[in-house]
Amino acid sequence: MAKVLIIDDDQKMCSMLSFMVKRKGYDVTCVNTLDDGHKKALSEVFDVVFLDVQMPDGNGLDMLPKLRATSSSPEVIIITGAGDPDGAELAIKSGAWDYIEKPSSIQAMTLPLVRAIQYREGKKTEKQPAALRKENIIGSSPLMEACFDLLAQAANSEASVLITGETGTGKELFARAIHENSSRAQSNFVVVDCAALPETLVESVLFGHEKGAFTGADRARSGLISQADGGTLFLDEVGELPLSLQKAFLRVLQEHHFRPLGSKQEVESDFRLVAATNQNLDYMVEKGQFRKDLLFRLRSFIIELPPLRGRSEDMKELARYHMNRLCTRYGIEPKNFAPEFFDAMLSYNWPGNVRELVNTIERTLAAAGHDRTLFPRHLPTYIRIHIAKASLRKDSSAAREDTRDSAREGIKENTREDIRINSTEGSREKTKPVAGEKSVVNPDSPTSFPTLGDFRSTTMAEAESRYLHDLMLLTGGNIKEACVRSGLSRSRLYALLKQHGVSNFS
Repeated sequence: MAKVLIIDDDQKMCSMLSFMVKRKGYDVTCVNTLDDGHKKALSEVFDVVFLDVQMPDGNGLDMLPKLRATSSSPEVIIITGAGDPDGAELAIKSGAWDYIEKPSSIQAMTLPLVRAIQYREGKKTEKQPAALRKENIIGSSPLMEACFDLLAQAANSEASVLITGETGTGKELFARAIHENSSRAQSNFVVVDCAALPETLVESVLFGHEKGAFTGADRARSGLISQADGGTLFLDEVGELPLSLQKAFLRVLQEHHFRPLGSKQEVESDFRLVAATNQNLDYMVEKGQFRKDLLFRLRSFIIELPPLRGRSEDMKELARYHMNRLCTRYGIEPKNFAPEFFDAMLSYNWPGNVRELVNTIERTLAAAGHDRTLFPRHLPTYIRIHIAKASLRKDSSAAREDTRDSAREGIKENTREDIRINSTEGSREKTKPVAGEKSVVNPDSPTSFPTLGDFRSTTMAEAESRYLHDLMLLTGGNIKEACVRSGLSRSRLYALLKQHGVSNFS
């Protein structure tokens, strides 16, 4: 019997979903917090999880990869009362089966459940695939496991693949892994660095040429496309492919026929295309810098590689793997790691991703010399400076927040007091506020007059709350637009909305 887990703090929704699941003949368990849901998923086997987004102990989208990483790897159906296009995109990219907005009909909830269970039953009867060959690709975090699943799917297909991700995330390694795990593994893997192609010779490099086709062509040469016949053609940094050549390459991609420069006959090449870029090709299409029809052909299959800062769980494994590899290369004894060494590495955001980490390990080994243990002091100076500055900013920010909290508590305490002051000299004249302004003093309790710092903190909090309320009204609750207008990150905006109790109206 299929087992279903419901993670939702809405008791009515839990009851409705539980009734639906039981009516379909499945076993159901319901919990009301993300923490309880994660514990259940770790201790029991579930086929499907209904997961709410706005939970009392966090955001359900943050829990999604953890649920998918459990031993049963259940299919996750997101249910939310605050529908958000960006949230839907994040959910699907994180491996969600479906994204459903509350309130929805029973049928809308039932169909994804039935299809997800049918899908899992079908997978149980499939022949288990052979272990992936993924040389030098290190990581076991949920995000990387999702990428490995896509890699396996791409390797079993002949469709074109587009690999996206920041510089240094390992796009070429993934392209090679797709080739090595495909039926074309015994043929050539040909790399074309589009950023390094000289524009005057790009057609010759790709298509080849006959002798005498242009000045300096003293003999015929085959192009890279011909060399990829029967194998894989990898276009690295495909966003740098000259616009003038994109139309010609589109035809080659469609027909697998082309004519070398100076030739009267077309040549055939049976290649499989894998492309990679760190650029936003959709944005380039809007700007007229990349052909839309070519983009459609490139991204039959998309693998988006996560940045290193998004998979900190892999940091230790990566560091140990590359340290051992480099020690073997240089013929030196492997080093030990001090615990604070990894703490320091986790404090850095790694803009150069895995490539930067590998270079850092190499420089760290050189700095350590004969030392048997690696400490933070062995890290490159620029990383140590960055970590030190970030630590100071964090401490300063925490101190300011503590001060504001103390000030707010002080004001609340003072306003509870009701002290009457009698004077033998007579009652004091009450200070009247200017028309239209709010007085900062209680006429009946002048000793509760706040300090300037306390007054500023309270006023700023009130102004911040009004700003957020107006921001949500202006954007109609569109979180993406609100982030753009306010200059806040998504996580910071959500935190402020929760802090001030402002609804996002979505």
